[in-house]
Amino acid sequence: MGQPAAAQSALSNAATVPVPQIGSAPITAVAHPYAEPDGAQAAVDAAFAEARKTGRKVLIDFGANWCPDCRVLAGVLTHPAVSPWVDQTFSVVSVNVDHFNKNMDIAKKFGITIKAIPVALIVTPDGKVLNGDETLALGDARRMSGQAVVDKLAAWAKRS
Repeated sequence: MGQPAAAQSALSNAATVPVPQIGSAPITAVAHPYAEPDGAQAAVDAAFAEARKTGRKVLIDFGANWCPDCRVLAGVLTHPAVSPWVDQTFSVVSVNVDHFNKNMDIAKKFGITIKAIPVALIVTPDGKVLNGDETLALGDARRMSGQAVVDKLAAWAKRS
């Protein structure tokens, strides 16, 4: 049986949304991008419910507010030229792992052991991790250009 019409429409729209080109535009780190750790599983569940309805992939952003690279990644995701593409491509959920002592079980459910943050997992609506081979790729986000981060996310989004 096929996907719901809304999911098929979202998939065709996602294929036509151009990847943002921000070059070396300055990225402003977000001061507190992660909510308190409690309630993260419910937020992840909600993101997957949305993804199943829309056909988008889920971007699970594991990080913490004390982490400079995590705050820069959040800055890329919320950049005015990037956020419309992110919103049309992914169902995004941020998961606060605090000092590697909270919500680690969520990553383990996807077969991932978090050793450093940020970790941006791209997951299909049915739970298949698409970038498990590159969990550390954005670990140096503050030294990467915003475009390099976007390009990495775009490459992962094309996987199936």
